[in-house]
Amino acid sequence: MKITEGYMPYLGYQTYYRIVGECRDKRKPLLLLHGGPGSTHNYFEVLDVLADTGRSIISYDQLGCGNSYVEGHPELWCQKTWDNELIELRKHLGLDEVHLLGQSWGGMLAIEYLCDYHPKGVASVILSSTLPSASLWAREQHRMIRLLSEEDQEAIAEAERTGHFDSPGYLAANSRFMERHCDSLFGDVPECVSRPKRAGKEAYLYGWGPNEYNPTGSLGNWEYTDKLDRINCPALIISGTDDLCTPLIAKTMYDRIPDARWELFEGCRHMCFVDDTEKYIRLLAEWLDQTEKNGCV
Repeated sequence: MKITEGYMPYLGYQTYYRIVGECRDKRKPLLLLHGGPGSTHNYFEVLDVLADTGRSIISYDQLGCGNSYVEGHPELWCQKTWDNELIELRKHLGLDEVHLLGQSWGGMLAIEYLCDYHPKGVASVILSSTLPSASLWAREQHRMIRLLSEEDQEAIAEAERTGHFDSPGYLAANSRFMERHCDSLFGDVPECVSRPKRAGKEAYLYGWGPNEYNPTGSLGNWEYTDKLDRINCPALIISGTDDLCTPLIAKTMYDRIPDARWELFEGCRHMCFVDDTEKYIRLLAEWLDQTEKNGCV
């Protein structure tokens, strides 16, 4: 399988990208937008096998993390930086026609890109375990926190009251919450998921906040629910029953996007493509082929 890696100059720094496979028979590439802000492309490597269907699979490390690591510049971690990076990457790689897949924060990036910039050449968008509203996300996370033990609930509440998110009790409680609804980096997980990475902690803190349920960063007032009807390409919404993206959050997107389909993955958490890789890849392959057959660009 052919893998091409490279860097795009951006804002005086370097944005790393990775291309797996090549497009055949007029199939369009799939561009992957990772979560965080401040995660990396690594976990998307479980989708490399999609290149066997005759399309290139493109991922990149957004500025601030992984092979595009930058720190000491909190002013960078805002929508403008990441929006323009996506715009420039499409130009740099000549992606005139493309499918987008955004997971978690990457889905937010896809939403704001489609709603605010009305880009040409987007055949479809896959919104995987993502959100249309920071306030809705925070409310749903706090609802699920109430399902933890009283001890864990109190540790989280104390951290929120004091603003100190470094106590052992809080860290343990948050870890249990994330393992229940997001992922585990231990046990039987793919190498690309457990592989050490240079996470963008500064990008996450200044872009989002100290944890998933306190959006206090530059995206804290991120509200796109009422803009979702601007998305004019087919949209596939994917979420898990045990996801940080709760069924309420996923249904909010499904109800507002004009041409949307929603697939709920039973027993899956925030990374459905890791928890049920085979089903996820099968669904993606069918979706990409069908939208192209329908001539959606």
